Amino acid sequence: MNWFAKNTRQPGWLALSLHPDRVDLVHVRRSPNRRPEIALCETYRREGTFAETLARLRKEFKLGRYRCTTLLKNEDYQLHQVDAPNVPAAEMKTAMRWRVKDIIDYPLDAATVDVLDIPVEGNTPARNHQVYAVTAPNKAIEACVKAFNDAGIPLEAIDIPDLAQRNVAALYEPEGRGVAMLAFYEKEGMLTFTRGGELYLVRRIDVSLAQLNETDTERRHLFFERIGLELQRSFDHFDRQYSYVPVSKLLLAALSPDNGLAGYLAPNISIPVETIDLGTVLDFPLAPELKHYERQSQCFAAIGAALRDEGAS
Repeated sequence: MNWFAKNTRQPGWLALSLHPDRVDLVHVRRSPNRRPEIALCETYRREGTFAETLARLRKEFKLGRYRCTTLLKNEDYQLHQVDAPNVPAAEMKTAMRWRVKDIIDYPLDAATVDVLDIPVEGNTPARNHQVYAVTAPNKAIEACVKAFNDAGIPLEAIDIPDLAQRNVAALYEPEGRGVAMLAFYEKEGMLTFTRGGELYLVRRIDVSLAQLNETDTERRHLFFERIGLELQRSFDHFDRQYSYVPVSKLLLAALSPDNGLAGYLAPNISIPVETIDLGTVLDFPLAPELKHYERQSQCFAAIGAALRDEGAS
């Protein structure tokens, strides 16, 4: 989502993911016919304000040389699946602003709106074409940008976690087929369905990473049941709405192989369930700590954001 754009010199993207107690930095370089390479993966404790922390990182890593992106927090934006307006592509954003004015609960003049296309089958009637409208209050965008501006870091883009996860999932897609990916974050889980690097469906699951790693076996099993029920509902919905998209497997992102979720889900899901290791699709010789799933999990959102591809939506 190109809400802000400037030119910098380093290849690839550097993502800065801000958390209450830390900042994750990930720089990814892409080269033709090679796997993406994570050239930098660091985590720094927040000391003082975000602007003060980012200012120190700007100096240490000379961030002015990079194309920088960051992620909105989940509570700062909404993703609406709506019918596509019947207008030329150049007029889509303007038309979409009027389409969402009755959906959002704040004035349209105070909203930033972007559009993500949802691909359709070749012979699907135009009236069935749907898109995602991404809406965010201007004040949320301004608050996100302010810390970077105060630190002297030029942002070229602001992204959302849904697309960051899509970017990782795209690395696992078999030719012509889609994948479902389930990842867990500090506040919730996210299920995405993708094919061809495009996002078709997103579902949020009210289970956090900490809850998923609950040491009490009985409590963890209750969370597994909640996840399994949400997956069944989501797969049924996806099959009804996107029957033309074959889903090859369910990917569980950055989880301990001993967690037990894969073993619980496998008998209840009609497709293979696989716990992924980012080392099978990414190179990170300069960040060997990413061999450990805990580190992959911690930096998963930043890695996805840094995998941003200018050819994608």
